[in-house]
Amino acid sequence: MIIQIFGRKNCNETKKVQRFFKERGIKFQFIDLIEKAPSKKELETFLRYFDIEELLDKSSNEYKKRNLEYMVYDTEELLLESPVLFKTPIIRWDKGVSLGYCLDELKKMS
Repeated sequence: MIIQIFGRKNCNETKKVQRFFKERGIKFQFIDLIEKAPSKKELETFLRYFDIEELLDKSSNEYKKRNLEYMVYDTEELLLESPVLFKTPIIRWDKGVSLGYCLDELKKMS
């Protein structure tokens, strides 16, 4: 089973997911969204499991800094151009995609 964690190095939720897998000896691939944005195809995979608005972190400092709550934008285009706006972590595995630190979902993967 291949597990990919899309997140940011400084995200506490991402760190908790990484620690969960490390403690259980489960290998995973970490993709830092700051260094490498998801491709359009990867985003389409995420969208099979989540609504586009669920993937946008409206509580992030970046969202507030850009005043996006007062703007009209194409969410898909915005996320592809600015991956720092993704809610993290996004965990992709052979049976699906999970968003955030959800212990029940993580246990299904272990």
